[in-house]
Amino acid sequence: MKKILLIALLSICQLAFSQDRGTVTGIVTDKEMSGESLPFANIFIKGTSIGGTTDMDGKYTISVPAGKHTLVFSFIGYQTIEKPINVVAGQTLTINQEIGASQGVALDEVEVKATVSKEKESALLLEQKKAVSIKTNIGAQELTRKGVSDVATAVTKTTGISKQEGTGSVFVRGLGDRYNVTTLNGLPLPSNDPSKKNIDLGIFSTDIVEFIGIDKTFDVENYGDFSGANIDISSKNYRGKGFVEVGLGFGGNTEAISVDNFYLNDGPNTSGFYNINPPAFPLNNYNFSTSWDREKSNPPFNNSISIKGGKSFNIGENTKLNVFAVGSFDNFYKYKEGISRGSVNVSGVARRNYTFNNYAYGTNTTGMGNLSLKHKQHTFKYNGLFINTSSQKQDEYNGIVDIFDYAPNGGAVVQRATFDRTQLFVHQLLGEHKIGEQFDINWGGSYNFVDNRTPNRRQSIVTPDDWDEPNGPKSFRETINDSDNHRFYQKLEEEEIAANFLTTFKFNSNEKEEYLSKIKLGYSGRFKSVDFQATQFNFRINNSPSDPAQPFIDDVYNLDSYFNQENFNAGLFSIRTFRGGLGTPGVNVLFPQTYGGKQNINAGYISFEHRFSPKFVAIVGVRGEKITQTLNFNTSLSNGNSDLDEFEILPMLTMKYELNEEQNLKFAASKTYTLPQYKEKAQFQFEEITQAYIGNPALYLSTDYNFDLKWDYFPSRSEIISLGAFGKYIQNPINDVTINSATNDVSWVNSGEKATAYGAELEIRKNIFEDSESENSSSLNAGLNVSYMYSNQDLDKDKVTAETTAAGFPISVDFTETESGISGASDLLLNADISYMKEFDNERNIQATLALNYFSDRIFALGTEGKGNIVDLGVSTLDFIFKTQLNKNLGLGLSAKNLLNPTIERKQEKQNVLVYSYKNGMEFKLSLSYNF
Repeated sequence: MKKILLIALLSICQLAFSQDRGTVTGIVTDKEMSGESLPFANIFIKGTSIGGTTDMDGKYTISVPAGKHTLVFSFIGYQTIEKPINVVAGQTLTINQEIGASQGVALDEVEVKATVSKEKESALLLEQKKAVSIKTNIGAQELTRKGVSDVATAVTKTTGISKQEGTGSVFVRGLGDRYNVTTLNGLPLPSNDPSKKNIDLGIFSTDIVEFIGIDKTFDVENYGDFSGANIDISSKNYRGKGFVEVGLGFGGNTEAISVDNFYLNDGPNTSGFYNINPPAFPLNNYNFSTSWDREKSNPPFNNSISIKGGKSFNIGENTKLNVFAVGSFDNFYKYKEGISRGSVNVSGVARRNYTFNNYAYGTNTTGMGNLSLKHKQHTFKYNGLFINTSSQKQDEYNGIVDIFDYAPNGGAVVQRATFDRTQLFVHQLLGEHKIGEQFDINWGGSYNFVDNRTPNRRQSIVTPDDWDEPNGPKSFRETINDSDNHRFYQKLEEEEIAANFLTTFKFNSNEKEEYLSKIKLGYSGRFKSVDFQATQFNFRINNSPSDPAQPFIDDVYNLDSYFNQENFNAGLFSIRTFRGGLGTPGVNVLFPQTYGGKQNINAGYISFEHRFSPKFVAIVGVRGEKITQTLNFNTSLSNGNSDLDEFEILPMLTMKYELNEEQNLKFAASKTYTLPQYKEKAQFQFEEITQAYIGNPALYLSTDYNFDLKWDYFPSRSEIISLGAFGKYIQNPINDVTINSATNDVSWVNSGEKATAYGAELEIRKNIFEDSESENSSSLNAGLNVSYMYSNQDLDKDKVTAETTAAGFPISVDFTETESGISGASDLLLNADISYMKEFDNERNIQATLALNYFSDRIFALGTEGKGNIVDLGVSTLDFIFKTQLNKNLGLGLSAKNLLNPTIERKQEKQNVLVYSYKNGMEFKLSLSYNF
């Protein structure tokens, strides 16, 4: 009886209490993001503990005692808003509020354990949920958690993307470099490599990144030279009271550390800023100042140092200035040893057959600064970026140069010393203007300059004096080609101006004053010039009846004993370019091999978005692009020109249906194109140790049709389950193939009528447990994304012969098969990670992540003349990352990458011959950061 009375009493008290309370609800929006909803903002009743945070849609609801109160809205880095309210018992009061950073910053009202929202995983998931287009974002918070240090590795953590081994090039749904577009803050970036369309994503440190947007479906705002993905790097834009952080790192690679001695080239320094020009009179005398011989290097330990900082300034009541800057230097040492075979014939015999040792040292120096000035509804931004990267390699090959006629029994020693440096300068000016409730203007302009140089590459080939005795004395007696021993100088300069302009008009409002329709009208332009020059000085070994004997090479690592002024005077060798030597009549023998030209793209576009119902919205748009590309070349193979002039109409359709508040269904379809690159068209011969590449001026663009269907489910603000299907249809695809030639050179051709690719993608992010109630909060999170794809293309040798012959540049190929998968496409891609986070208080925490990446076999080059495709075998990598914040200022980190250290292998399928094999080694790094 007592229990019944107690329950009744409590019920009466609860009823009475609830009748003295009302409900306050509403939506908080972000003034800095043009009125987008703001998740994780704080709402509370001043002077009480009553309050909460907004959800992923910016919504909040709190129960408040009846009476007059002050409602407080706050968010880190934003102005705190106080609003008087009068709550009536039993009634609901709706208060919507927009907050921003333009009026000042107050950070003391509520302590928020979060980073700036655009870096946070949950905020980017919200953006993905709200977007009509099919896109993926990866932010600074996730990059830090997974221990990612560069953008190339960052994008491989998302669904359907893998990285080409040893490069910063990525494959998106099996489509490689030529199918992707790279932008910085929505403006295009130039390439730093003559063989690539896109800049090496590995040169971008994640220190400069707020988030990376990956659009796998075409939007008319993006350039149409696209079928894989538009990868947009959004640079950091700091908002807050100010900070300065210094970071240090130390580590090493197990393969590099394990060698007894580490060797590099003579000449380049360790800073990465080395450059050298050819001597003034390179053919008259031996005037080269650098040695042919390798030099013992410093102990191969990796180091890094960085400093970054930012601060916000209030300028009057309505103006705010945000400043952010970062500077960093990283270096790394790597060592590989293995086998390298080239030109494997139908019988499985490799014409070139080597074991190799590769010593490598690289640097990355990055400086970035940005300014953001916001005055009321107008924002102006400037981004300046400078990157200097260098790669120094000492490659040493031992074995058979050519099994049919050049050291056929082995014993040859090939050395190549290469230093490559790239400097990238980027200047961007952007503006955002909100004019009233309905009209927005966004614009941007950029100037980019790339300077890529390979100064003084040195190659030498020493063979047994008697080829029948591979272990006998070495000499230059049997040198066949002048180019076997050379010094090579290359320069690529690429200059580009780009501009974007977009107007957005919202109209057709409903009774809730929500605009149901939106129209966008815009222009994009990019104007690029390319200038490539290369000079190779070949060291001709002079064998003659009057001088039949060449001196023996006592030490293959002391070639300065042969290539010197004394032996030059004695006539043992002479120096020539491909145009000739001293005394060649009527020719400037020092005039370099060149190619270059201009590429201009002018585009206009329009799109219309309409919300047909609260659940269904669609976007339809069309983009028109005028593309002109001029190419002139004067090389050792030929001289001539190849121009391209096209106008492309590119339609797109995107639809989104909201199944409920947590689930979306999206569909996208578009037409795009793929443009051939300058290296692929210029008839210049790029020489590698076991392979040569020659351009095809007859190349023309491919046409691409893209389809996507995707279902997203968001169980909570930090969780997602996503399942998608996609398809690609490519007309006249471009492939690199081995052409019919004595040396099995590789070129690029429109290899058939069509190629198709289709597949499915699955992504899951799940909170296994989350304890946020206790004083020491903890969480365990896991992620998985899987992509499966099937690809096929037809191969037509007659089509290739007919088209190249008609264009005046005949190329003959003999495909082994009449159809094949797409080069670079893996059937299966998988990323998985699990992360544990423990917070001891507001200033101390630990975080640990284990991340796995896998890609299955993929075609490296198509098979010809009865030979099988050359295939890169599948690889798994496993990384462990540990970080701890020891106090407010001091942080420590430990990373151990590539723990499985698999053997990287490349095989020729039909003949089952291993053509390339090595190990990358495990990477360990200890890092320290101090925040002032």
